[in-house]
Amino acid sequence: MDLLIKNCRIIDETKDMMGDIYIKNGKIADYGKDIDLNCKTIDGTNLVAMPSFIDMHAHFREPGYTYKEDLYTGSKAALKGGYTCVNLMANTNPIVSSMDIVAYVLSRAKELDLIDIHQTLSVTKDFDGESIEHLDEIDNRVRFISDDGKGIQSNNIMYKAMIKAKQKGLTLIAHEEDEEILKMDNRLSENIMTLRDLYLAKLTGARLHLAHVSTKESIEMIKRAKGEGVKVTCEVTPHHICLYDLDYRVNPPIREKEDVKSIMEGIKDGTIDVIATDHAPHSLEDKEKGAPGISGLETAFSICYTTLVKSNVISINRLSQLMSGTPGRLMKVNKGKIKKGYDGDMVLVDLDGRMIVDSNKFLSKGKNTPFHGMEFYGRVLATIWKGQIKYNGGIEVDNR
Repeated sequence: MDLLIKNCRIIDETKDMMGDIYIKNGKIADYGKDIDLNCKTIDGTNLVAMPSFIDMHAHFREPGYTYKEDLYTGSKAALKGGYTCVNLMANTNPIVSSMDIVAYVLSRAKELDLIDIHQTLSVTKDFDGESIEHLDEIDNRVRFISDDGKGIQSNNIMYKAMIKAKQKGLTLIAHEEDEEILKMDNRLSENIMTLRDLYLAKLTGARLHLAHVSTKESIEMIKRAKGEGVKVTCEVTPHHICLYDLDYRVNPPIREKEDVKSIMEGIKDGTIDVIATDHAPHSLEDKEKGAPGISGLETAFSICYTTLVKSNVISINRLSQLMSGTPGRLMKVNKGKIKKGYDGDMVLVDLDGRMIVDSNKFLSKGKNTPFHGMEFYGRVLATIWKGQIKYNGGIEVDNR
């Protein structure tokens, strides 16, 4: 199936130009000026075409918690937000500690034929904090291991897990939370675990990715570790970029204004590599009982564009790098750039378009968000996966 996007502003991490994009057999075949072909065509006048977004950290709750979300509703929410590739965490029921569960998720994703899904495997078996023998069963369908949702408390187990990850060419995604210290100081809980894992990564040479970094101290430690050659990358969430001093239950918690300032600096100076949503949908009942998390896929781009680009913190090229280019490289997928031979995964956005967040209209089952009623710039109008328009929020298509 061929698709031509005409007369759009083309933006990725390195380019900003006017022109056309031609997608053939699911791949970007050409881009530039005056491409005229007799095929399905989108008029991109006044729109921006970017590589679709890639989320390194999301929860779709299947198997086991499908009343919160499932692979279908999660994928539809992703598409509405401009995402065509997501990395799912392992805290389902059963916990993803075997390749059989990975195979189920990947098979279901293929059947749905909506987006690309990668499934993370747990670091410790069933999140028991102790057993890592199941890591020997991992094959090349898995690139990441994580016990996201809880920190690995044992120094010894984390050390051994990093050695195993290095041997198998895996990246370990760490949820930095010391449960003992958490009871008295959640900031110290994140910071002390961050310090430990950066040291262990330096010692072992393992590839470490720090999830949802939220404190100014952690960002400073990561910056220092990178300067020392530690193989570490990190992510921040849209809600930790945009919010401070807010009592909304999320883990790690919404921090203070000084932390947001440090996050902004880390985004500007390159300390922070990725913006990931940590999409964590919950039922209304679970949220009322205190379940931590935000349903974030459908609002992420608008929040980040408004907070970072519209406010002149960074360029839109840097935002594309944070949401597409770098996550694409870390996930080792053929996505994240507008380049010949890359997957034809695009998002069409109206940068001047305003959107008021209405959680009742979320495609996700999770309506839990602190952004309900807030207004942002940057509307996602269409999401294209391998040349197929999988989400259309108001564009006209000439089918020729």
